[in-house]
Amino acid sequence: MLLIHCPYCDETLPELEFTYGGEAHIARPENPADKTDDEWRDFLFIRTNVKGPHFERWRHAHGCGRFFNAVRDTVSDRFLTTYKAGDARPDLAVLLEDAAKKEPSK
Repeated sequence: MLLIHCPYCDETLPELEFTYGGEAHIARPENPADKTDDEWRDFLFIRTNVKGPHFERWRHAHGCGRFFNAVRDTVSDRFLTTYKAGDARPDLAVLLEDAAKKEPSK
């Protein structure tokens, strides 16, 4: 079971409390009427599918109900961090360095 930290409630809870909201930091087009059908298709449906750290949106559905962002490693399913919606995207290099320090030695 995944444990996810809600940055608003400041609690780490089971994943059943949350719902996935898609890729984070997707900006809506400024002039939607100027977009072609192919451009709209790409905006609505085409997302990155990274192997490794991925920026995602989550919602604390059975708690405060608020959306927040998270960085989750898609290989290990481990959350590197969560942060409030609207906050700046964290530095990925720093997150990976911190995660490496926390991993137990083999």
